[in-house]
Amino acid sequence: MNLRNYIIITGAYWGFTLTDGALRMLVLLHFFHLGYSPVHLAFLFLFYEFFGIVTNLLGGWLGSQMGLRVTLISGLFLQVASLGLLALLNPGWPEALSVTYVMVMQSLSGIAKDLTKMSAKSSIRVLVPKDADGTLFRWVAILTGSKNALKGAGFFLGGFLLNAAGYAGALWIMAGGLLAVSVGSWLTLPSDMGQAKGKVGFRQLFSKTPEINVLSAARFFLFGARDIWFVVGVPIFLEGTLAWSFSQVGTFMALWVVGYGIVQSSAPAVLRGHSPTGATAAWTAFVLSGVAAAVPLALAAGVPPRTVIIAGLALFGVVFAVNSAVHSYLILDYTDGDKVALNVGFYYMANAGGRLIGCLLSGVLFQVSGLAGCLWGTFAFALVAALVALLLPRSAMHPETLVRAAIKVGDGD
Repeated sequence: MNLRNYIIITGAYWGFTLTDGALRMLVLLHFFHLGYSPVHLAFLFLFYEFFGIVTNLLGGWLGSQMGLRVTLISGLFLQVASLGLLALLNPGWPEALSVTYVMVMQSLSGIAKDLTKMSAKSSIRVLVPKDADGTLFRWVAILTGSKNALKGAGFFLGGFLLNAAGYAGALWIMAGGLLAVSVGSWLTLPSDMGQAKGKVGFRQLFSKTPEINVLSAARFFLFGARDIWFVVGVPIFLEGTLAWSFSQVGTFMALWVVGYGIVQSSAPAVLRGHSPTGATAAWTAFVLSGVAAAVPLALAAGVPPRTVIIAGLALFGVVFAVNSAVHSYLILDYTDGDKVALNVGFYYMANAGGRLIGCLLSGVLFQVSGLAGCLWGTFAFALVAALVALLLPRSAMHPETLVRAAIKVGDGD
């Protein structure tokens, strides 16, 4: 594979991910400190998630038409614009106007995040030879795991910068750093990376194979399960109920995501080098649902909340990381390099849809029934993800299968 381009893409993705994690923690803690309710906090992220759905669908098509360099650089520059515009928020504005403004600016960040993620992950399928399944799994796991470790560092960075530089100062610092990364990537990546060889019809946005449709449905419920507790529930529980400081909340969330990223990078070793199949996706999701149920049961049994949250969600993170890494491998195993941007974009559209529903439910369930309600919602979504994954192929998609699939797609152009 082209190691130089892989390093540039990974570096750009890392730079973006730091700002993405920091922005989420910064916005959440800043507005909670201003007295916003859990439901209002959830609304701050709704446009971020909604526009991720649209972006993944159209971004995959744009990537196949214009090349992945264009979509990657566009995502980076949009994030710089979003950070700068959020810094202009006037603290004297009425709450309704502030919420609306942040939602609109967050929509830019949501578009940026999914353009960047779709481009970076699609690029691996382009850079790795089709018959190198083991290499593909390792490089996907490394990129995805390192991204999540950096996102965790971003959570810490967000809490730290909020304390050290204030809301606007933190945003300007992040915008300046990411601008430098954006310019460097623009100047060094090849212009035609990931561009489809033939014309890609717009109708092909929804023309997917059964295994990609099923995997996308499982992904929807998997990430909905995570965000039901992750977006509002746990951070607000730690800050509001356990009286942790901004830095403590940011550090805890950072450690969780860093640990999750490390496990995700190590998924090939956890699975002992075996290429995952649909069966792997199903059984790991069943284990995840069991862990999600155990946490509220332990809270109801009177186990100290601090112990339950730290231990229970650490275990949840380990299982979720393996399940997510399996999904990230399967979407590339099920697709062909020439149409990878389309398929990955469709898959991450489902991912963003799950985050959107999870984000909304996180605020609603926490306001109605506290953290326990969030975790029972997580259990339900994880269980559905497992049941859907049972419909996936029970064996790997071998290179010759990918060739036949590519021929079939070509016949339909």
